[in-house]
Amino acid sequence: MSGTLGDDASVRVADPAEANQVYAKGFFGTVDRDGALVLDRYESVYLAEMGRLEVRRASGTVDWPKVFRRAVRREPGFAARYLVFRDLRQRGYVVRAGPPPVAFTVLPRGGTLHKTPSRYWVEALSERVPFDLARLFDLADRAQSAKKTLLLAIVDEESDLTYYRVRRPSPTGALPPRPLPEPTEGWLAEDRVTVHDPTAVVELGKELAYGSRVGDRLELSLLEAAYLVETGQLRLRDAASGRDVRPERLERRAGRLDRRFAERLAAYRDLRGRRLVVKTGFKYGAHFRAYPRNPEHAHARYLVQAVPADHRATWPEVAGNVRVAQGVRKEFVVAGVVPDRPVRFLSLERIRP
Repeated sequence: MSGTLGDDASVRVADPAEANQVYAKGFFGTVDRDGALVLDRYESVYLAEMGRLEVRRASGTVDWPKVFRRAVRREPGFAARYLVFRDLRQRGYVVRAGPPPVAFTVLPRGGTLHKTPSRYWVEALSERVPFDLARLFDLADRAQSAKKTLLLAIVDEESDLTYYRVRRPSPTGALPPRPLPEPTEGWLAEDRVTVHDPTAVVELGKELAYGSRVGDRLELSLLEAAYLVETGQLRLRDAASGRDVRPERLERRAGRLDRRFAERLAAYRDLRGRRLVVKTGFKYGAHFRAYPRNPEHAHARYLVQAVPADHRATWPEVAGNVRVAQGVRKEFVVAGVVPDRPVRFLSLERIRP
């Protein structure tokens, strides 16, 4: 099959018989009024590379490297996106360009163009492009509204591909909301709080799954203490001076120890409000691990990282977090925090399409 190369690196196959043949075998291109087939630059480069398309100009045959280079000149980022297009086509998927803001739409295997709805929206990114949480929230919301599964295809520096499924989850648990009937006393010592009242130790530690039991006392983190103060279940006193500690003083002290304390507290508050048990995720490199029920009766379902909603990071950092979470059979969730607004959640799962 032969076609004519356009200035935008698309190719037009004028012969209707050849056009129909290539369209029928993989749904490549778009048939125009004259029965000719117009291939976009991804399809043109791919079919030329596979030896199924001879590309011509007035001056003669154009070899594959020249077709590829023209596409690269016409579209910034083409080289990385083409690797994703190529990989998906090699896996047997029908892949079409767009619609914006994603790179490709992908039909389920065995699907028929114009009859089978697309299943995936695929965004293709180089690992050098930052992880942009605000943009991913936007893409995930749009995909959810369109009833599509959003996939991110990350191309690393050796041109290997890693795919992530992106969702907007609503983490929920089943812990019965049973606040203490009256506040108990907690003692603040540097970066933790201790509770000594035997009844409160049992109710908070065993029944409501706060803190850690150490001997006869309960050790609370500053996050747990701040939340319990907010909800009227804890009164704080300074262990050194014996003076009362007001909530704002606690948060100032915690903020000096942890510059992300306010973000972590917002995420903690939201997760607890969803009837989840929230524990530190330190051993997994995350802020929290979240349980649907008391940890004595359930495994953690989520590893949660609390960050600003406009957070940006490197993809190797994110890839490590996802790998750890899936290695211990948990869902990696990013909690995007905006002051005085509901926390938004985004989950990433590494998959093989």
